[in-house]
Formats: sequence, C-alpha cells, structure tokens
Amino acid sequence: MDLSITVNGIRFPNPFLLGSGPPGTNARVIAKSYDAGWGGAVAKTISLESSKVVNVVPRYGKLRSRSNGEVIGFENIELISDRPIEVWLEEFRQIKKDYPNNVLIASIMEEYDKGRWQELTRVVQDTGVDAFELNFSCPHGMTERKMGSEMGEHPDLAEEVTGWVTEVAKIPVWAKMTPNITNIKEPAAAAVRGGAHGISAINTILSVIGVNLDTLRPMPTVEGYSVPGGYSSQAVKPIALRMVSQLALSLPKETSISGIGGIETAHDAIEFMLLGASTVQICTGVMLKGVKMVDELREGLAKFMADKGFNSVQEIVGKSLPYFSTHMDLVSRMKEAKRHKAGEASRDNEWAQKDITEKTAELTSD
Repeated sequence: MDLSITVNGIRFPNPFLLGSGPPGTNARVIAKSYDAGWGGAVAKTISLESSKVVNVVPRYGKLRSRSNGEVIGFENIELISDRPIEVWLEEFRQIKKDYPNNVLIASIMEEYDKGRWQELTRVVQDTGVDAFELNFSCPHGMTERKMGSEMGEHPDLAEEVTGWVTEVAKIPVWAKMTPNITNIKEPAAAAVRGGAHGISAINTILSVIGVNLDTLRPMPTVEGYSVPGGYSSQAVKPIALRMVSQLALSLPKETSISGIGGIETAHDAIEFMLLGASTVQICTGVMLKGVKMVDELREGLAKFMADKGFNSVQEIVGKSLPYFSTHMDLVSRMKEAKRHKAGEASRDNEWAQKDITEKTAELTSD
C-alpha cells in the first residue's frame, strides 16, 4: 500500500511526522526516527541565541487515569532548544545528506525583530531543510520577549512575522498555531495572508497539571515554585480535532494542515486526516511509546485504506468535513426524519389493513 502524500510540493513517504520537541532534539534521534520508518520530522525549535534558553528540572508532569494508571495528560514547561545554532546548522546538513528522501522541517522562533527572523531563516534554509515551521505557539517561557504564543495570540503579529519569513524563504512555510485563544481561525488566516503555505495545529494547551496536597505546591515544582505549562497527550485530542476541522473549513483550499494533539494510534491519526489534515505530528506519544510506534500507525492506515477502498492517502483528507452543519439544520433533519418514519408507519398500516380486508373477503367468499 502506497502511503505517500505530496504536500506543498513536498513528497512525504508517509504522513506521520515526528513533532517538534524532545523526540527531535538532535540529529541522532531524528535519524533514529527515519530508520524506524517515520515519513518526516519537525526538529526541536531553534533560535539564534541558545545562551538565553535555560531549562529547569523537573519540567514534566503526568495526569493518570484513576481506573488503570494510564497517562492521559502530560504537561511540560520545557523551553526551545538550548543547543547552539551552529551545531544545529551542521546537523541539519548531515541529516539531509544521510536521509535525502526523508522530510526535515526546521522549527524556528525569534524575538519580534525582522532582522533576526530573516537571518535565522536564511542560515537554516542554506542547510537544505525541506520546509519551515514557525513556532507562534509555545505557551510558556520567553513570552515576555514576544516569542511563541505571544505572536500566535495576536493576528497582526502572526501576519507580519510570517511576511518577514516568506520574503526570504524559498521553501514552504507552515505556521504552528496556539490553541490558547478564543478563535484559532483568526491568527491562522492572518498567517496565510502573510504567505504561509500551511498551518500546524495545535500546540499545547496552557495548564496546571495539579497541586501536591502534602506540600501545597503546584506541579511540576522547581525549588518550591512552578509556572503554568503546556498540556498534551490523549486528553487534548477532542479539542485539537475541533480546531483542525474549523481551520480546514475556513482556510483556502490550497492551505495544508498538519494535525497535532493527542495522537497515539492509527485510529487517532486517521481522524485528524478525515477532518482535513494532510500530515499528522506526534510528540508526546513518542515520548511515552518510543519511535517504533510508527509501525502501528503505518499498518493501521494501510488496513483502513484497504478496508474502505481508498487508493491514496490524499483521498482520506477532509472526507468527513461535509458532515458538519449547524444546530438548526440538525433540528430540521431530525424533524424530517421523524416525518419520514411516521409516513412509512402510516403506509405500513394501510398495507396491513388492506391485507386484512382482502383476506377477510376471501374467507367470506368461501
């Protein structure tokens, strides 16, 4: 079964991408994902000055099911990459040399400064990466410098910064959107106006994973204190599906969507594709299950296509979108269905009565 799909002129061997974050933290782990069979990878977000990035420990928190202890929610307060840009540039070149047929997408983020954004775009582009993902959505850390979600929450900034990048970019540009906003369609549309070829959604949801009842401190706790972080894993999937479908129904048809949020199985991934995603990205799932989880993703997608008669991955994309409507339309359809059923019941009664009459007549005549 051919699982390839072409998006924004890029051929992906399959639609499953390593999402930006710890699973794509260096060339070694990205290469490991390619060897395992992933169609592409979005590297961990980079900026020009790694010295300003200082991560803390601990920086993760888990929410477990009360019934079986399974991880259903995951919070992180991890920042972007703290590795020097020079190291990343060399690793990008090496990855593309070793894996020319696998897609490498560079996630970039900078301060609100045109020169910095364009410098970062140019030097990364020269390494041979296949596309950019603009991180307009990291919900924690460095927002005071107008980075991450500070841009994604303001459509005017999203449009302006995307325009800065597309002025100098010669490869496709995706904008990764924050869910921490009333209407995700507005900044996404703004990014498209700025020249974005695709939208990635969603990034993590700003959250507090819990409070330690012994210490009374919010978690994860660093020297007795904490900050809200980004929530991910399977618990966020319904929210992500809603936002992806809204984007697919509102953005120009030529704008691609890369779906993100709680994907752990082929079933999850296919749902995103049916609602408009051409590719899907997985980060927390890989952290919990490892890169070999791609085996089930590929096998599950192939089986679904065979069972449903799809000849290409592209045929799946957006297949379920026509079935969204309005509440008033649902009411109208429900009433019409009741009238139809009532009519059928009435006709059944008429035929039954006619049958009884005819049989009675036959008996009488005998």
